[in-house]
Amino acid sequence: MGYEKPLPAPDPETEPFWNGCRDHKLLIQRCGSCGTHRFPPTSYCPTCQSGEVDWVEASGRGRVFSWIVVRHPVPKEVYADDVPYTVAIVTLEEGVRMVGNLVGIDPDRVTADMPVVVRFDNVTDDITLPAFAPAGA
Repeated sequence: MGYEKPLPAPDPETEPFWNGCRDHKLLIQRCGSCGTHRFPPTSYCPTCQSGEVDWVEASGRGRVFSWIVVRHPVPKEVYADDVPYTVAIVTLEEGVRMVGNLVGIDPDRVTADMPVVVRFDNVTDDITLPAFAPAGA
């Protein structure tokens, strides 16, 4: 049986990110003018408005900024077997924040500022999803 959950639809702006995930690399943008890291991908720098962009590999390390625990699956037919699960906002070492599932820990044991690392789940031949797990797990 194939992967039945919703999948991202890469577009020209996000394609480098998804290609990086497929290669198990967490890529984020860095402004070619001022050096500001940014995520999610945008066509211009929010700091200096430059259109110059470089894609760089992030460390994959960060800390939990905030999180929610999903206990009521929507839609039920797709997520019923997954609950409860945790969705976290993670502040990466590079200073950007990224949303992702937090795996490998009981949802009731998640804490603010908890160190995490990225991991990758190959869900189809074309799409690999990033998630975060407790550092050292």
